[in-house]
Amino acid sequence: MAMKYSKLGNTEIEVSRIGLGTMTFGEQNSEAEAHAQIDAALAAGINFIDTAEMYPVPPRADTYGLTERYIGSWLRARGGRDRIILASKVAGPARDLDYIRGGARLDRKNIVAALDDSLKRLNTDYIDLYQLHWPDRKTNRFGELGYRHDPEDQPVAIEETLAALADLVKAGKIRHIGVSNETPWGVMRFLQLAAERGLPRIVSIQNPYSLLNRSFEIGLAEISHREAVGLLAYSPLGFGVLSGKYLDGQKPAGARLTSFQRFQRYTREAAQAPIRAYVELARSAYLDPVQMALAYVNTRPFVTSTLIGATNLSQLATNIGSIDIELSDDVLQAIETIHTRQPNPCP
Repeated sequence: MAMKYSKLGNTEIEVSRIGLGTMTFGEQNSEAEAHAQIDAALAAGINFIDTAEMYPVPPRADTYGLTERYIGSWLRARGGRDRIILASKVAGPARDLDYIRGGARLDRKNIVAALDDSLKRLNTDYIDLYQLHWPDRKTNRFGELGYRHDPEDQPVAIEETLAALADLVKAGKIRHIGVSNETPWGVMRFLQLAAERGLPRIVSIQNPYSLLNRSFEIGLAEISHREAVGLLAYSPLGFGVLSGKYLDGQKPAGARLTSFQRFQRYTREAAQAPIRAYVELARSAYLDPVQMALAYVNTRPFVTSTLIGATNLSQLATNIGSIDIELSDDVLQAIETIHTRQPNPCP
């Protein structure tokens, strides 16, 4: 297995084409298991680790920040901060996250406080990529395709958010910035203001992308290409459903969708037929369904890194092994046929 690497936006940083997502650390994975996953990922050539102040998921007040703490304890124990490209995120406003600073916003006060707390938990004095976890404004995200305008919405101005991030870049606490769960309008507005006002330019966007959700292709893929804002693809397996392990009502013990009920976007009835079709396609081509699904994401030209998550080392090894999979023209055509028949069943 030979890991592949991509430039992070228009920077000189090279990140592994597969990145280690960590939102299971502190909920489904213990501290020792988290450390073992990081060790195994680095041994396989992964250098990109993605986390967030809000993690683990599902978010709860009593586990808030625990994922970052586990990464920080790994850094304290192992050292070698320069071996990893570390990404984290600041939370935006949400009704069920009032325990985060009494109500997180993307204003200067919250961003400065969030970053300082993340640095302490991570046991580092800088973060390579600091991302806005979701927009401050009300917009379509987390499974919503249609935009519904709210004239009463009073979001923090993007100018204020960027200016605060600019000062943290100057202070050396952040190297680069990115967005997440963002829309085409949002990405272009961030780029426009950066150009007009000499503020930091976003270098990445972290949005969902998988065989079950290719909505990124509609409005954002062209931006990624033309503006060098590559996709960090999350949920590339649709919370594991593309493995086929949940088909026919199966509920494997310890699996995420067995344990938690909040991720129904990937278990809806309309998704069952395409999931089955993708799994059967993989098996007919003598491919692991997981590796076929990940290989498709890995090879999209607008993707900078595919963020994988696992609850054990066996799953992690399978996921990482997708970097060696080359999909034939026949398989790619069959994928398009399934997609055309029922596009984006799990946005």
